[in-house]
Amino acid sequence: MDIRLALIALVHAALIGVGVWLIVIDARTHRLPNRIVLPTLGCLLALVVVDALAMGQGAPLVRALLGMVILGGFYAVLRALSRAGMGGGDVKLAAVIGLVLAWHGWQALAIGAAAAFVLGALYALVLILLRRANGSTRIAFGPWMIVGALLGVLLG
Repeated sequence: MDIRLALIALVHAALIGVGVWLIVIDARTHRLPNRIVLPTLGCLLALVVVDALAMGQGAPLVRALLGMVILGGFYAVLRALSRAGMGGGDVKLAAVIGLVLAWHGWQALAIGAAAAFVLGALYALVLILLRRANGSTRIAFGPWMIVGALLGVLLG
C-alpha cells in the first residue's frame, strides 16, 4: 500500500474517532468544545499544507482552504441571523468539515453540507411527529454535521 494512502486512512480513522467523541458530547450537552474542535482544525491545516508540499500540488490545498472559509462563513452567517439557533461550536466545526470535504472535492463539500441540513430536518420532523419536540425545542446539530460530512466523503 502506498504510504500516502495509509496516512490518509489513518487521519480519516482519527477523524472518525473525534467525530464520535463530538457526537456524544454534543448530544448530551449541546456543546462542541473548543479544546477538541480547534486542535483538530489546527492539525488538519498542517496536514493539508504538508500534503500539498509532498505532492507538489497546490490545488487541493487552495480548495480545502476555500471550503473551510465557505462552509465556516456560511455557518457564521446563520449564527448571526439566529443567535438562539446555531452555536459557535457549530461554526468552528463547519470550518473543520469544510476543510476536509473540500480537500476531497467540491462535490464532497456540497453533499456533506446539504446532508447535514436534510438529516437534521428529518430528525426534527420525526421528533415533532412523535410529539417529543416542538418548534422551539433545541436539537444538537453537530451530530448531523458529522454524519453529513461522512456521507460527503463516502459519496462525493
